[in-house]
Amino acid sequence: MAASSSSSSPRLWAWFSAVDIDRSGHISAPELQQALDTVKLLMTIFDTDRSGTIGFSEFAGLWRYIKDWQNVFRHFDADRSGSIDGRELHNALGQFGFNLSPQALHLVERKYASAPVPGSYGPPPGITFDRFVRCCVVIKQLTESFQRLDSQRSGNIQLNYDQFMQTVLAAP
Repeated sequence: MAASSSSSSPRLWAWFSAVDIDRSGHISAPELQQALDTVKLLMTIFDTDRSGTIGFSEFAGLWRYIKDWQNVFRHFDADRSGSIDGRELHNALGQFGFNLSPQALHLVERKYASAPVPGSYGPPPGITFDRFVRCCVVIKQLTESFQRLDSQRSGNIQLNYDQFMQTVLAAP
């Protein structure tokens, strides 16, 4: 069934495959939720007029953004495994100007990486495309939030609990 589905509409099959993280040929509720979370994140970026919808020009920007991210993902997926491992993530974030400590990098990898699934089903271990985009967008937004608070550009900030909660909860 999957082969005939993929041959009848290659674009639809590509979208289905992007959501079918475990490559089971079926989309589970958690997989759909992850895809919807990514969609919500992208909507917050591209809904420039904050209407809750995107028009054609906003969609065109979103489409270019996704295509650009696909190229970035392919570039940093040096071993062509279909996922980003720790070394590739370090290289990507470093080239984006985010120099995380090894401890922070390890936390990011643990948060966004898929665990290996025994048997033939499942995504490759590492960070899949949609999680890579989400990871990079979150790091960018947290970095920008930090920089807004670091008015003296010292690399250090002092904040109270409420400021901390606002900063973290404003992140996607």
